[in-house]
Amino acid sequence: MSTVSYYTAEGLKKLREELNLLKDVERPRASQAIAEARDKGDLSENAEYDAAKEAQGMLEMKIAKLEEVLATARLIDESQLDISKVLVLSKVRIKNLTNNMELAYTLVAESEADLKSGKISVNSPIGKGLLGKKVGDIAEVVVPNGILKFEILSIER
Repeated sequence: MSTVSYYTAEGLKKLREELNLLKDVERPRASQAIAEARDKGDLSENAEYDAAKEAQGMLEMKIAKLEEVLATARLIDESQLDISKVLVLSKVRIKNLTNNMELAYTLVAESEADLKSGKISVNSPIGKGLLGKKVGDIAEVVVPNGILKFEILSIER
């Protein structure tokens, strides 16, 4: 049983593009590799054929997984989100109370997370700790090294 995942329009578009690439480009390429290996003779001793079939199986599994994700994906309606507290798609400025360092993150779905661009997953320890908090609240985040405390400085959409 799958759970519903929430995505931005950009995130859904990337998933669909990846699925189309796998179906329209990679699937025919895998079939071609199998056909070429089959033409090389005895299939019982043909390692190239076995490898091509294995690759095709992995590709089909990846396609099925992406189709399942897309079937349970829901687009986030930003106009319905409460801007007074931290939710998915919130742009949050926080201050680490241990070292007084300020950080800015956007909370996104797990598949859209990219730390380099400041996007963290709502399922990450920091994301979970920030969810539901309001400006001025202190979020306590449990990490392997202990507990980090962050003050919520601002929330934007």
